[in-house]
Amino acid sequence: MKISAVLLAGGESRRMGRDKARIVFRGKTLWQIQLDLLRKLEPAEILISARTDPSWRPNDLQFVADDSPSRGPLSGLAASLGQMRGTHLLALAIDMPFMSERHLRGWSGQIEPGRGVLPMIGDRAEPLAAVYPREANVDLAAALAGDDFSLQSLTKRLVLVGRLRPVSVEQKDAELYRSLNEPADLTIE
Repeated sequence: MKISAVLLAGGESRRMGRDKARIVFRGKTLWQIQLDLLRKLEPAEILISARTDPSWRPNDLQFVADDSPSRGPLSGLAASLGQMRGTHLLALAIDMPFMSERHLRGWSGQIEPGRGVLPMIGDRAEPLAAVYPREANVDLAAALAGDDFSLQSLTKRLVLVGRLRPVSVEQKDAELYRSLNEPADLTIE
């Protein structure tokens, strides 16, 4: 099994008021923090998913345009699953700078043929730091063709059909999933 990785950078950043990828946090831009993390994992490839090709994208990484019309991260995941070369896709949101290499390696080590890993904090799925099997592409395409674009709904269906295995996040690791969504979040240490 080969893992591809995608950095999801297609959000509109409405609450933040500016492009999250370019925000400097702890001395580095969010895109640099997340790409450094993904490179440490040594995936088969790293994709950058966004609405348009970001000017900050390194030349050695492939741009994947979100499926149109954009339906949030669902569009980026669907497009990336359709273009990846691996058997599984590790997805990571641009605005989760607290995520750790150890944690992502742990999830990647729990994949199975045709089945990925869905972190759960209590009863809430964390679909933007999860590992999806290639086979989930058909489910994401169906979701895009429907009228429910919620990743929470989609991941529940993927668990039911056996494409994702829910794994509980230990309380001490819950902070790794914290997102930077508003300007006030930038003061978090």
